[in-house]
Amino acid sequence: MIRSYLSRWTVYVPVIAVAALILTWGRDLPPPIVVLVGALLAGAVLAAVHHAEVVAHRVGEPYGSLVLAVAVTIIEVALIVTLMISGGDKTQALARDTVFAAVMITLNGILGLSLLVGALRRHVAVFNSEGTGGAFATVATIATLSLVLPSFTTSRPGPEFSPAQLAFAAVASLGLYLLFVTVQTRRHRDYFLPITTAGKVIDVEEHADPPTTRQAQTSLGLLLVALIAVVGLAKSVSPSIESAVAAAGMPQAVVGVVIALLVLLPETIAAVRAATRDRIQTSLNLALGSAMASIGLTIPAIAIAMIWLDGPLLLGLGGTQMVLLALTVAVGTLTVVPGRANVLQGGVHIGLLAVFLFLAASP
Repeated sequence: MIRSYLSRWTVYVPVIAVAALILTWGRDLPPPIVVLVGALLAGAVLAAVHHAEVVAHRVGEPYGSLVLAVAVTIIEVALIVTLMISGGDKTQALARDTVFAAVMITLNGILGLSLLVGALRRHVAVFNSEGTGGAFATVATIATLSLVLPSFTTSRPGPEFSPAQLAFAAVASLGLYLLFVTVQTRRHRDYFLPITTAGKVIDVEEHADPPTTRQAQTSLGLLLVALIAVVGLAKSVSPSIESAVAAAGMPQAVVGVVIALLVLLPETIAAVRAATRDRIQTSLNLALGSAMASIGLTIPAIAIAMIWLDGPLLLGLGGTQMVLLALTVAVGTLTVVPGRANVLQGGVHIGLLAVFLFLAASP
């Protein structure tokens, strides 16, 4: 069984992708190689989804949803810091643009798509409003603290925190994230377990036997390899992305949007798959957990990195972005409070994502 397991493409693709990463790192890539790297990037994304689901199936909910969210966020931080080191002044707002894009993609894209898929298959998508509402409130609080307040503080000119304010925001964001994880995995774990449309709580996956410990450990290692390949290859093709963005006359913020789209693709696929199996709560755990981890882990890590990085760290959102964030919070609150959603709510969130993407490219 182990030999058959190791013969799957999901094992070889991450290894090949890492080999390609080593061969292409730091080099100018011609268009054919960019296309090949893009194909390996897509394969590594699909492999990451598979291995994350294996680990999630072994450990069960809600722990499984945390695995991919935390792993992706750690790699996202590494990518942001790497690009900030090599990009100079034009990357001063990269952390803000990437984190805000991740919040909009998760709260509108992943959440909306999951609700839409679940409602289309079963007319109504059912989830636990207590757990989902608490998670959504935490995301809104951390996002406002880290991305909105810098535009209104007066200690520094421009949308940035002073060192003391940045340290406080980092500690507060990390503290809120750890508090949420404690509530999700210990004190109120039942609030985050999947609920079927019929109202049945699912504590274990019933459609298949869980993988063995050895298979889960192998998948965990391959998940990390795949995620490293995803972010590393994304960085390899980032010069081509930046050139294309500049040639199209679009703002630099689009680069942060592209990074967030690439990094969050594994979670998006995993969330949609869970929605097709009537595990809407699992999908929402992925969406909200990713948004929370993206801010709660990224901001503290960037705050530490600023000890060595030169230049200001621009975190405060502009007026248009703040309006979109406020609208997302208002609509999301109305979505999660009832604990039930239909295609309308899913469509509204996807519409908000479309507005964000359009305005990011054409502010």
